[in-house]
Amino acid sequence: MNAKIKLSLLLVLAFAILAAGCSSGKEGGNPASSPSQAASSSGHNENQGKADLPPYEITMVYMANESEDQQRVAEAMSKITKEKINATVKLMPINAGAWSQQVNLMLASQEKIDVIMTSSIYGFSTQATSGNLLSLDELLAKYGQGISDLMDKAYLGAGKVNGAQYAIPVNKDMATQGGIILRKDLADKHGIDVSAIQSLDDLDAVFETIKKNEPSLLPVAIATPNTLSPVDMLSTSDQLVDGIGVLPGYDNGLKIENPYERPEYAELLKKMREWYQKGYFSKDAATNTEPPAELVKAGRAFSFFNAMKVGSSESQTIRTGMPMIAIPLTKAYSTTSHVANFMHSIPLGSKDPERAMMFMDLLYTDKELINLLNWGIEGEHYVKKADDVIDYPEGVDIRSVKYTTNNQSFMFGNQFLNYVWPNQLPDIWEQTEQFNRSAEKSKALGFTFDTTPVKSEVGAVNNVKQQFKGGLESGTLDPDKVLPEFLDRLKQAGMDKIIAEKQRQLDAWAQTLQ
Repeated sequence: MNAKIKLSLLLVLAFAILAAGCSSGKEGGNPASSPSQAASSSGHNENQGKADLPPYEITMVYMANESEDQQRVAEAMSKITKEKINATVKLMPINAGAWSQQVNLMLASQEKIDVIMTSSIYGFSTQATSGNLLSLDELLAKYGQGISDLMDKAYLGAGKVNGAQYAIPVNKDMATQGGIILRKDLADKHGIDVSAIQSLDDLDAVFETIKKNEPSLLPVAIATPNTLSPVDMLSTSDQLVDGIGVLPGYDNGLKIENPYERPEYAELLKKMREWYQKGYFSKDAATNTEPPAELVKAGRAFSFFNAMKVGSSESQTIRTGMPMIAIPLTKAYSTTSHVANFMHSIPLGSKDPERAMMFMDLLYTDKELINLLNWGIEGEHYVKKADDVIDYPEGVDIRSVKYTTNNQSFMFGNQFLNYVWPNQLPDIWEQTEQFNRSAEKSKALGFTFDTTPVKSEVGAVNNVKQQFKGGLESGTLDPDKVLPEFLDRLKQAGMDKIIAEKQRQLDAWAQTLQ
């Protein structure tokens, strides 16, 4: 199923943002990716003999807004974890707008955090190489057998840096494609034929219709400071995690190129500029930090660009509280960037890394625990309609429910254990498994760039990107005038040196596969 550095990048989103299922078999598959297989491991920690462990409180940090009943849900989760690993749970959500700054401060000060959301979008590689995260190899081997049994090594590899495991990817969709999410009610109201939307140019008439007939709404919401921009969503290159040097066509003979010098980038910028000038974006699109889905939910926008997966229409319907339609605009590919977009890590500040790994293992194997985290307490925050089908209680909806993780269950553990909502596909996990199997795989799947040798250049390039990228990709800045300056500043900051180092590491990584 289905959010301050970019999810571009840097998510929204995906919010990414935005964060079901893995394929099976040896070649990039997952031997426990089907719902029945995933659920079969849910009792892994039942009889591990943890009664002799001293009491411990596990602090879990993740991206979401605080909820009124958050403490009550943590207490319910603690009943499970106390029995299995003699630990209680403290939930610590941080909203998307404050995420990067607050998390970086917490990691740098070695604040007590036991399990934290990490992401290729939010600086995972730097967090690992800076020593802020613990190596998980021994911990995984000793206390993460449920994870090891469940996850294919090819996908676990996306959580590695320089051969060491620093994060465990969420077991979910392992491929993605760019597209647009739009309101079904307004498409129906204005006779918009969504089946005719096959390319970016097909959206011109759609946005014009909304602009003319729904003047109080933004035709499309974007938030370039902390989410993927439309340009990022529509890329046809493997971003190789940070987007500083990409693999065009997900292959290109493993030859890395500067994405901002490619002709298709200039064409996309022209389209964004055109849309901005026509008023399809907000005037503050370059600085807006409110997640696009939230703008739709608040009745202020018609659509937003997002990463696509099986059930995107249904998951975004849940997220926004109104019927949504997901329209893919690119092919589905599996990349390190996507497999690693939501992961769990253990920070250096953990006082009991062993217990943290035991808890993490439960997130991948304990069905009751993961659904408590995702949806709250049965009978209060949701009710069961069937064995694995849930809905809001009578008189409660997405806006009034007292516990939520912003319906971002793609951020946690093993999504194949999740309950299904009535407006989701009933066989979403089976379909996701097939989606993962059928998606094409990047030639660089599993490669993670270590920026340490070019740390200063990466910092300088990111500063330049922060200055220019949002303005250009939101259409706020004129690409004819500003793109040449952007390219020149990137070169001065060391873009070529970074690409050369990334190419060296990619070549060395490729040699290990032979």
